[in-house]
Amino acid sequence: MTLTRYNATAATLSKNRTGSDWCPFSGMCVTCVDGCIGMCEIGKSAYRGHEVLYPQPFGIITAASQKDYPVDLSHFNIMGTAVGAVGIEASSEKAIFPSVDLETKLGSNGNAMKLKLPFIIPGLGSTDVARLNWEGLAIGSAISGTPLTIGENVCGMDVESKIKNGRVIHSPELERRVKMYQEWAKDGYGDIIIQANVEDTTLAIQEYALDKLGAQTVELKWGQGAKDIGGEVKIKNLEKAQLLRKRGYIVLPDPLDPAVVEDFKKGTFTEFERHSRVGMVTEEGFMSRVEELRKAGAKRIALKTGAYRPADLARAVKFSSLAKIDYLTVDGAGGGTGMSPWRMMNEWGIPSIELWSLTYEYCQRLDKKGAYIPDLVFAGGICLEDQIFKAVSLGAPYVKAVGMARGPIAAAMVGKTIGKAIDSGDLPVYLERFGKTREAIFVTAEKLKRDYGKDYKKIPTSAIALYTYYERLAQGLRQLMAGNRKFAVKHIERNDIGTLTREASRLSGIPMVSELDQEEVDKILG
Repeated sequence: MTLTRYNATAATLSKNRTGSDWCPFSGMCVTCVDGCIGMCEIGKSAYRGHEVLYPQPFGIITAASQKDYPVDLSHFNIMGTAVGAVGIEASSEKAIFPSVDLETKLGSNGNAMKLKLPFIIPGLGSTDVARLNWEGLAIGSAISGTPLTIGENVCGMDVESKIKNGRVIHSPELERRVKMYQEWAKDGYGDIIIQANVEDTTLAIQEYALDKLGAQTVELKWGQGAKDIGGEVKIKNLEKAQLLRKRGYIVLPDPLDPAVVEDFKKGTFTEFERHSRVGMVTEEGFMSRVEELRKAGAKRIALKTGAYRPADLARAVKFSSLAKIDYLTVDGAGGGTGMSPWRMMNEWGIPSIELWSLTYEYCQRLDKKGAYIPDLVFAGGICLEDQIFKAVSLGAPYVKAVGMARGPIAAAMVGKTIGKAIDSGDLPVYLERFGKTREAIFVTAEKLKRDYGKDYKKIPTSAIALYTYYERLAQGLRQLMAGNRKFAVKHIERNDIGTLTREASRLSGIPMVSELDQEEVDKILG
C-alpha cells in the first residue's frame, strides 16, 4: 500500500533483483546476494549517491507519487438526480449539457479574473520541462481562456538576465513567457500570473514584471505539494552553475571550488544541483509584502501554499483573509513538475483529500465569524473531469477553479511529438489511422482554423493539443454537471457528491451515499 516499502521504482530507474519477491517492511530483495551489480535504490545509491534522490531522466519528465494514500477521489461518487435544474429552466429542451456554463471568476476585490473554463496551471518555473514546452502551454492556455502561472526562479536562471543593484532590470526569458501568453489572450479571459519565491522576491522580479511587462496578477509562494523544500533543477553547464552560485543560489557541489571544477571536467560527475531557499513565513512579513505589491501596481494578488502541517494551512487561510488577497491555491501532496526528491514526494505532507477537507473547515470557521474568504483553487493530482467536479464540490462554495499541471504538460508534450511526426512524415500507425495532417489528427483543428484565419498556422501542435485536451475536459464536466442538474460552476455544492467509505466520510464531513437525503426520503415515503 505504501511507497515506504519500495526499494525500486521506474521513477529512479531502479529495480529489485528478485522482482516481486521483496521484504514488505524494507523493500529490499528477499535475498540480497553478494555479487549483485546493484540495480535497486540501495545498490544504485552505492555508486551514484545523491543522484538517486531524484526522478530520472531529468528535464523531460514530470513525476507523481506512487504512494497509495488511504483516501483519494475515487472514494467519492458524483450524485445525479431526476428532478429539476439549477441555473436554467427545468425543461428537457433547455436543460441539456451543452448549456452548462463553465465560466468562473477568481478574485473578489472588484478586479476579478475571468476564466472560460475552471482550470488554472499553477506554477511552471525554471525547469526544462516547463521551458521546453512553454509555447504549447502559453498559447494553448491563452486561446482556451484559462490562466497560466510562471513559476519560481525564471529570471535567476536566465543567463541573459541583467541585474543591477540586486534587482532584475531585464530578463529575456521572463519576457518571452509573458508576451507569448499576452499575444494570444482574447476578450479579457485568463491572465499570466507571476509567482515569486525567496530568491525572486530578493531580485524584485514581480516589480519588474508589473512595471515593464504589463503583468497584472502576482502570486506569493509558500510551497507546493511535491516537496517541503525550495525548488531544484539540474545544470550540466559549468559556467551556468558558477553564474547561479554567484547570483546567490545554493549550487551543489560548489562550482567555484577548484577541486569540484576539476572533477567535473574529468567527468566524475556530469551535473550540478541548484536549490532554492525555504521561506520564513510571518504575518507581519506577509501583510507587508501584499501591501508592497499593491503599491507596485498589482491588480490581483494570490498565494500558493503546499501540503504543510495543519497549523501552516491555518496561517495561509487566516493571512489570506486578513490581507484580502484574491485567491489562495492549496496544493496537496503527491505530484511534481520539476525534480522533487522522490522519497519526499511520496512520504511527505498532507494528501489532497485531507488537505482540502481541512481547508474547507478552516474557511467555514472564519466565514461564520463574518471574515473575508478569498476564492480557493484546489490542486494536487487532478487531471480529468470527474476529479475536477469532486474537487470543486469538496470545497464548495469557496473553490472557484482547480489547478492542474501534469495533465496539461502531458497534453502539450504529446502535441509537440505529434507535430514532429507530421513534419517528418513518419507517423506511427496509431496516429496515421486518423490521417496525416494536423487537421485530420486533432479534432479541434478545423474550428481553430475558422476562428483564427491566417493566424491559425502560427498555433503550434502543442497548443492545439492543450486546447483539445481542455475541450474534452469541458464536455465531460458539462455532462457530469447536467446529470446533477447544476448548470453553472457556482451552483456546485458539497452535497453533490457522496462518500463510499467511512474513512472518506470522516475526513471530509460528507455523508456516505446510503446516508444522503434522509430528510427528503422521509418526506417522500411518509
